Amino acid sequence: MGGPDYVTGVNNIQYTAQFGNGVSATIGLDDPTVFSRTSVLNLGVGATPAAPVFQAVGIQATAVGANAYGGTHVPDIVGNVRVDQAWGLFQIAGALHNVTASYNSVNVGGAPNAFSEISGHPEDKWGGAVTAALQIKNIPTGAGDDLKFDATYAKGMTKAVVSTSGASPSFAMFGGTGRAGAYQSIGFGQTSDAVFLPGFLTGGLTGDLKLTEAWGIRGAYNHNWDPYWSTSLWGSYGQVHYNGDALDILSAKGQFCASFNFGKTLSTDYSCNPDFNFAQVGVVTRWTPVKNLTFSAEVGAFFLDQKFTGAATLTPAAPKPTAIYEFR
Repeated sequence: MGGPDYVTGVNNIQYTAQFGNGVSATIGLDDPTVFSRTSVLNLGVGATPAAPVFQAVGIQATAVGANAYGGTHVPDIVGNVRVDQAWGLFQIAGALHNVTASYNSVNVGGAPNAFSEISGHPEDKWGGAVTAALQIKNIPTGAGDDLKFDATYAKGMTKAVVSTSGASPSFAMFGGTGRAGAYQSIGFGQTSDAVFLPGFLTGGLTGDLKLTEAWGIRGAYNHNWDPYWSTSLWGSYGQVHYNGDALDILSAKGQFCASFNFGKTLSTDYSCNPDFNFAQVGVVTRWTPVKNLTFSAEVGAFFLDQKFTGAATLTPAAPKPTAIYEFR
């Protein structure tokens, strides 16, 4: 993670111009529904069936709101400029992504109801992402060795940074705790492209989409021991941010926290902050005895740095019990 990933391919149409000497530029249209979307969170409903519509209750321990992404209105508009030569590669790429919500009034889980059409929906917003990538080939450590790096910033297109095979790659990790009365500790990160709190819950006009920001960096070093054996060391780091303040109901963070906190028993030292960071590090060794046949062994570690503090009585998904969990 830490950047975009189109490992299984994406439906697209594009035009590439070659300018000579390894310089090229591409512009195109991508299908956004798989590799460009996480969730648009309607914070006016819970994430699990436990409450009437219009009430932000019954929310999971590791989720908030309901995914209310609307249909695809326009494809992603993408492009890049790259230099690909014997020394390596340099590329700058970007994408424009349309973020759209379904309805203000949806059932728990995001399904529409009899009020959905007349309730309206927030206006679409444009987000996107930009990536810069560098590869340096044939470094002095050995023939064919190389270094790769990239850095990505996204707004309203979080999957350009937190890119996994999951439709909306959120995280939940449970562990031990030394806190008196707590059952376990919990850390979680909720990914989204945007959040909104419908206006009928706040006494104002329809809530607008508030785009989520994210950035990440990735890198890898590959060493070829001989024509048959190679080893790569890789790592990444990224952050996801909800803008504003936890006490500001007009901000993304304030609306997220109001939805998550509602109906929960919270400790006196509790604080809400849905921002989170993640990191990965690992090493993989490969053996290629013949062409097109490779055996590999890999070990890696994943780290989640979530920003909630204190403790709360939560109801995670089974088999976890309803209990007090410490945020760590």
